[in-house]
Amino acid sequence: MATGAVERTLIIVKPEGVARGLTGEIISRFERKGLRLVALRMGRVSEEVARVHYGHHAGKPFFPDLIRAITAGPVVFAVFEGENAVRVGRLLIGATNPLEAAPGTIRGDFALDSLHNIVHASDAPETAAIEIERFFGTL
Repeated sequence: MATGAVERTLIIVKPEGVARGLTGEIISRFERKGLRLVALRMGRVSEEVARVHYGHHAGKPFFPDLIRAITAGPVVFAVFEGENAVRVGRLLIGATNPLEAAPGTIRGDFALDSLHNIVHASDAPETAAIEIERFFGTL
């Protein structure tokens, strides 16, 4: 029996996750949880797109470092679909600060600092729709 809305969420394996060979592990965690992979591609985030993507952090002291971190190398973009996909995705990745992320979460298991926290996940269904459009166009 369905208990929540079917949603889509955007997941980005950040440059440090790709460089460390964690892409398969990260994707498989979402699949094992029961979310369905509907789109996947590798690419880079340009500085212009990064400034839009992280625009809600503009003006904060860490903003320039955040832009440098996401544009430092290749990333993997993935769209997952399933019941409550956004909330499930956020629970799988853990707290933004890896020191506060629970063991068993992606950030809790693999990340050491907030700037290089391995993975991005949409934070709301509305944000997910915008982010998916930004990186994939219409699916």
